[in-house]
Amino acid sequence: MIVHIVEDDRAVADALYIVLGELGYLPTVYSDGETFLAEATVSAKDIVLLDLGLPGMSGVDVAHQLNSRASAPRIIAISGKTRAGLNRHLRDLPDMPLLRKPLSMEALAEAVA
Repeated sequence: MIVHIVEDDRAVADALYIVLGELGYLPTVYSDGETFLAEATVSAKDIVLLDLGLPGMSGVDVAHQLNSRASAPRIIAISGKTRAGLNRHLRDLPDMPLLRKPLSMEALAEAVA
């Protein structure tokens, strides 16, 4: 199983890459939604860790595109914004789990398990 990390903050992406590798996953990193959608080969068995505050195409738009596929992967949103600030974005995606930055290794491990 591949864990696709879509995160524009390089330090956060690098930390996620290292932790997921230590947990035994095969992580890949993309810095924006457009590149991820154009280049990634994603299967229904995969997980996408998706920053909601991406530059260009928003994480919410990426999630909608992924969910429209016949074989949609599991998506876990990540964000540093407050829950109140995210409510309007998550209204259309009520079942998408959300991890708040800064992420703990335990919360990440539990979310991807």
